[in-house]
Amino acid sequence: MNLILNLNNMLLFMILSPLLGGILILIFSSSSFKNLSKIIALNSSLLSFGISVLLFMNFNKNESQFQFITSHIWGTGSQKHEILLGVDGISLFFIILTTLLFPLCLLVSWNIKNYVNEYLIAFLVMESLLLLIFSILDLVWFYIFFESVLIPMFIIIGVWGSRDRKIRAAYRLFLYTLVGSVLMLLAILVIYFETGTTNYILLLTTQFTEEYQKLLWLAFFASFAVKVPMLPFHIWLPEAHVEAPTAGSVILAGILLKLGTYGFLRFSIPLLPFATVYFTPLIYTMSVIAIIYTSLTAMRQTDLKRIIAYASVAHMNLTLIGLFSMNFQGVEGSILQMLSHGLVASALFLCVGIIYERHHTRLIKYYGGLAYMMPIYVIIFLFFTMANIALPGTGSFVGEFLIFVGAFQSSTIITFFSATGLVLGGTYSLWLFNRVAYGTIKIQHIHQYSDVTWQEFLILLPLVIGTLVMGIYPEIFLSYLHNPVSNLITLLNCSSDGVFLAVK
Repeated sequence: MNLILNLNNMLLFMILSPLLGGILILIFSSSSFKNLSKIIALNSSLLSFGISVLLFMNFNKNESQFQFITSHIWGTGSQKHEILLGVDGISLFFIILTTLLFPLCLLVSWNIKNYVNEYLIAFLVMESLLLLIFSILDLVWFYIFFESVLIPMFIIIGVWGSRDRKIRAAYRLFLYTLVGSVLMLLAILVIYFETGTTNYILLLTTQFTEEYQKLLWLAFFASFAVKVPMLPFHIWLPEAHVEAPTAGSVILAGILLKLGTYGFLRFSIPLLPFATVYFTPLIYTMSVIAIIYTSLTAMRQTDLKRIIAYASVAHMNLTLIGLFSMNFQGVEGSILQMLSHGLVASALFLCVGIIYERHHTRLIKYYGGLAYMMPIYVIIFLFFTMANIALPGTGSFVGEFLIFVGAFQSSTIITFFSATGLVLGGTYSLWLFNRVAYGTIKIQHIHQYSDVTWQEFLILLPLVIGTLVMGIYPEIFLSYLHNPVSNLITLLNCSSDGVFLAVK
């Protein structure tokens, strides 16, 4: 069988592989081999990663249209339903990022003891849902999967969270994101009644009147702004990060925070280009305020996870600055920054998880002098701290540099104020590292120190390599982004010139 001729089916199998792993865990959950469920989960997730690499190797970066398109229809007449899947140069890298992080999360959770099978199934279901979000080409199904991913994350935080406030954090996550998405559902229904379809490819050739676009854009904004999160919809994030287990924080920072910016990139901008241009000042204002506010807030935190959580809010709002600059450098830099943040923020939460597993506290005041007792850990922590503040040679530097180049072409004032995030980010990041790595060893609180194990080192190694590759040779990624970003910029330019005809 020629594998290349069956890549469309491989895309579907990549999505279903984690679900199949979950089913196998249910079947063999009573096995006497205690690690069988973990091995099944890890292998099914690794299989998805392998298929995503295969898709990457066979992806034609010179093609501007969606590839590996597959359609699945069931029912007849008015009861006919279709799921349309496809991948372009943008969604391809989000898929690879997703399939990379989940096996690492399963390895981090290898020693979990409570409700093991349920924990593994929750992660596998969430992986399949995220892969569907990044490959679905239908608005209704996107909404369904977009909201469904909240269920496993709600369970993970509420059941396996680390403190007594985990239930409150889980409900806050669920309610904030669910309420914001109700308006998006109404917007999708309006689009369906106006056009008779929710097929994304068909909708790209359709345009609404200016007033319709404004209303629809605001409805989508209500959902995506919570997911980014933008100020003042960010309140759920620090609490969710603090209460979530280490693997939950990795997925939350590495993947779930990208759903908001991905939604803007995939739906709001190309489908509603006039409204995008109209509301750009709103996005700029809210993003700049969020960058400055969350950076200042991060400086006064005492919990390791809270600092990284607020830093994530600042970085994700910076990506919006580039995304709405509406030029090649800004949009491509924004996508690259999203991917880089997925690696760096995930690694930082893993680093916090390593010392939390040893000492069961995340309060900075109990740490100090780790450079003397955990030198390898400190080197890794320093590397990702430098990557978090966009040190040259890391992916964050390339992403932020392109964002500022693009933003400068759009507004020098916005560029100036958003660049303050670089200074503030360097302040709280280096201050955090200094307090943890140097100073006096707090033997009155912590008596035993042990450096990273081989398992922990190998978990962090792919993130180190990915960060360096993205920073040293970003053309690997940018070459795949040129065509889809070009299409996006063309849509925006056509909208500003009034070329499209309205459907109503």
